[in-house]
Amino acid sequence: MIYRRGIRHIILLTALLGLLSHNVFAQNRVHVVVRGDTIFSISRSFRVSQEALMRQNGITDPSRLQVGMRLVIPAGANVPPSPTPAAVTAAYTEYTVLPNDTLYSIARARGVTLQALRDINRFSKDYVLKAGEKIRIPTVPVAPIIIPPQREPVRPPLRVADSSIRWPVSGREILYMNSNLGVLVSGEESESIRSLTGGTVVHAGPWRGYGNVVVVDTGGGYEYLYGVCGTLSVRKGDSIEPRAELGKLGIYPASGKPELVLIVSQHGSPIDPAKAPRF
Repeated sequence: MIYRRGIRHIILLTALLGLLSHNVFAQNRVHVVVRGDTIFSISRSFRVSQEALMRQNGITDPSRLQVGMRLVIPAGANVPPSPTPAAVTAAYTEYTVLPNDTLYSIARARGVTLQALRDINRFSKDYVLKAGEKIRIPTVPVAPIIIPPQREPVRPPLRVADSSIRWPVSGREILYMNSNLGVLVSGEESESIRSLTGGTVVHAGPWRGYGNVVVVDTGGGYEYLYGVCGTLSVRKGDSIEPRAELGKLGIYPASGKPELVLIVSQHGSPIDPAKAPRF
């Protein structure tokens, strides 16, 4: 008799737990954690506070999420419709990080803003890339592409540099690239490349098609890109003065000659380097 009573109690308890479980999931949604999910991204997707999400699931350390974990979304969350697989695929492409890649260099090369790259990958402002890491690249450019093609099909006539204009290298000949978006300034191999301005080095390293590249931010909306550096004399984060040596001139792969690529932008829009400030 006691044994049968025990069985009935177990059956009753099981049914009660099932009923409670059904009520919980009827009021709340369940989200299965996937790669790249964070407490912040999940709470933003379901429009609930991070605190409520963590409290609902008994989470004390948000950094310890694991793929496959099932999270109960608090009742009352505003659940947006899930995107179709096609829409998700069309939103970005995957890119494998190469040695010396930075978020800045990838954003410039792919024609997207640095913030857009951070947002789609949920990177913090101080995130450092690792070689071999796979990241997402937005498929629709959200900013003008500053870097022009390496070489136009028809090489326009070379023009002798104005002796009154200071160039980063000797500049005996100048070739305007892609409707004056940038110039090729000829010089001597291994001669010093001198900055036209003072400012902060925001990139110093390889850049596909242009060898080593230095980008100087003047702080006034201007950015100066110096490409085809055979060697570098500065590092990212350096503060430099006008005429500081940035590196030594190398050989431009597209022409096989010692030519410096110089591109200047103002507030994200390219301008004629001959008219750019020199200070």
